[in-house]
Amino acid sequence: MDVEVDLTKCTGHGICESIAEDVFEVQDDGSVVIDHERAAALDRSTLSQAVTQCPAAALKLVD
Repeated sequence: MDVEVDLTKCTGHGICESIAEDVFEVQDDGSVVIDHERAAALDRSTLSQAVTQCPAAALKLVD
């Protein structure tokens, strides 16, 4: 399982980073970078929480 970000929607709130700081990193410009290797190793419930808590609906899970 992996997670993707739509950078056209991402507003850099950083909620995903606060939920899974090893997977998500909000850059100075407000865009988010995903560590896909760590995302694949993380449990589904934590990734799902990051996706559902994104206020911009910029994240989605990919199986």
